[in-house]
Amino acid sequence: MRILITNDDGINAPGLKILSAIATELAGPEGEVWTVAPAFEQSGVAHCISYSHPTMIAQLGDRTFAAEGSPADCVLAGLHDVLKDNAPDLVLSGVNRGNNSAENALYSGTLGGAMEAALQGLPAIALSQYYGPANAQEANPFEASATHGADTIRRILAADPGDTGGYKRFYNVNFPPVPAAEVKGTVAAPQGLRRNTRFTVEATHSPSGRRFLWVRGGDQRAATDEGSDADMNLKGWITVTPMVADLTDHAALDTLKDAFS
Repeated sequence: MRILITNDDGINAPGLKILSAIATELAGPEGEVWTVAPAFEQSGVAHCISYSHPTMIAQLGDRTFAAEGSPADCVLAGLHDVLKDNAPDLVLSGVNRGNNSAENALYSGTLGGAMEAALQGLPAIALSQYYGPANAQEANPFEASATHGADTIRRILAADPGDTGGYKRFYNVNFPPVPAAEVKGTVAAPQGLRRNTRFTVEATHSPSGRRFLWVRGGDQRAATDEGSDADMNLKGWITVTPMVADLTDHAALDTLKDAFS
């Protein structure tokens, strides 16, 4: 198996090393793992692509490249430049430092990389490691994803129901904020919503007196609907959420059709 990996935390991020080990296990002794990851951190860029300026790419080692762009840029570079004559069988993105459950999925560059791979017609999975009091200060906060990552991916690939002819499916996997031994299992879960918590900005001033704004995240332990991804993650479960790039609100579509008929 040939696997392309990327992330949004950057080429030197510890989660990428975890993902490389997961991918190497999946690829097997006869397989290949190729890395094309951002040269610098690209957290929160979602599915951004560098459409209006070029992306510099450099080879750092055997099958390892850094691109000055977003995760989606890296996937494009991997598919149409680095591996243009040998397409990968699978694209993996992560392992993100922090969760991409609930509304975080909409901002995530990790998911943006997986989404681009799906739009290019390839199987793709995004992986993220929830941080919390039980694992954030551990020597390896990624222990749950490192231990359970390869098996989770195998199970997803075995259970994937196949394409329906529309947007290709990709998967959002979130590992709970607990040590590996405390993971309760794996569940399929819908994307949740942390109600009454949102991204905000906080103003500050530089030593020269200039005013800047820092983006601040909301409470990552805020309650979500029972059985949703963030809810199950906080209860110690790995969650798997199937996704497509179709943003249509199908529940409202018929109402609008009637309104405009």
